[in-house]
Amino acid sequence: MEDTHFDLLVIGFGKGGKTLAATMGRLGKRVAMVEQSAEMYGGTCINIGCVPTKALVHHAEHSGAGSPGERHRQAVADTRALTSTLRGKNFAMLDTIDSVVVITGRAEFLDAKTVRVTAGDDVLELGADTIVINTGAVPVVPPIPGLRASAHVLTSTDLIDLDHLPKRLAILGGGYVGVEFASIYAQFGSAVTVLDAGPRIMPREDDDVAAVATGILRGAGVEFGPGAHVTNVRDIDNGVEITYEAGGRTHTLAADEVLAATGRVPATGDLGLGRAGVRTTASGAVEVDEFLRTSQPHVYAVGDVNGGPQFTYISLDDSRIVTDQLTGDGRRSTLDRKFVPYTVFMSPALSRVGLTEREAVERGLPVKVVEKAVADIAGMPRAKIVGDTRGLMKFVVDRVTDEVLGAALLSVDSQELINAVTLAMRHGVTASELRDAIYTHPSSTEAFNEVLAAPPVRQA
Repeated sequence: MEDTHFDLLVIGFGKGGKTLAATMGRLGKRVAMVEQSAEMYGGTCINIGCVPTKALVHHAEHSGAGSPGERHRQAVADTRALTSTLRGKNFAMLDTIDSVVVITGRAEFLDAKTVRVTAGDDVLELGADTIVINTGAVPVVPPIPGLRASAHVLTSTDLIDLDHLPKRLAILGGGYVGVEFASIYAQFGSAVTVLDAGPRIMPREDDDVAAVATGILRGAGVEFGPGAHVTNVRDIDNGVEITYEAGGRTHTLAADEVLAATGRVPATGDLGLGRAGVRTTASGAVEVDEFLRTSQPHVYAVGDVNGGPQFTYISLDDSRIVTDQLTGDGRRSTLDRKFVPYTVFMSPALSRVGLTEREAVERGLPVKVVEKAVADIAGMPRAKIVGDTRGLMKFVVDRVTDEVLGAALLSVDSQELINAVTLAMRHGVTASELRDAIYTHPSSTEAFNEVLAAPPVRQA
């Protein structure tokens, strides 16, 4: 490489970074994309996040031939093939742009405008006018005695690539990652136990929504240990033993594998940010303003590494903000974001947007709540057609303005339905307009006609 100075240097092949690299490359800018591993071309979502986990959800929900172990092995093999294909396509997406170069190696700042990339004995020093940090986040393994030393502890990255189906799977953490994997592996045939320090799973959700989700998971065979404070983990013959305190008593749980599903933290530890004068927050995230600029105005941080919501679609929107800084009028910012939805891909999926009932009441808003169990929604034959009437639909509505304040949809197709609700909320479509709209039939969306017409179950 004769010229090691670039218009744009991106560290990390995630959604925001690769979108920026492609956009600027197509504009004729010299771009370097640095990724530490050829197994991570395309980023977390493609390789160890959204795509492989949702592929496993699909396989778990659709029973195939063979024993549980054989079904699981086939699912893992199919998922590996899928991620390999997508990884190749993501590499080609950048590699086919003449002004973009992909460099595989570990990056660290030498100063504010210089990055050293190391791959074995090979070292490159690269300079750039603009640098974008897109290194994502990594799973947390909590400092529980014996946990990190155990041969049976897994992160989510490890579990999706595990060749064998654990007969007994213990999951530490009842958040969204823990719930998703509990649903997947229970359907494959594992005996799953979720241990969480809190009184129930998914503490951000309303009590009634979490209760329905818990019932669905229990129906799939998942067991729960609420209020569990894990004190020790030790390897035993053919597995691992977990000791925990709950209800004033000491308990033990034996498992073949244990998943640490206790969150993810920004991957900033070895980037040399101090040498670049790039500040981080107490949690290790790169500190950014509403335009995603760091303490160095030519350095940006996009995606999970900046401490925002850890969603691929947020990383994509981050790329739009930085693109506007580099090529537009620079007005777009994170402050423009309204009503960001999310989905937990248990079976069926739980999707939510806006305020929970609890949050709306705490804010003193004039609230009415309408909800129905999916099994009781006569005008939603789609659920009966596909054979899954589990779940509920819940809307939190401002009883004065008729504004939709939030929705929790635990149902078939909720990952699609929530986008319609979100778009309506962003554009001021009222609950009555959603209720009276014409939807295709038979579809899940037409449930809105019935649910939003139901008498309020609560008002505040």
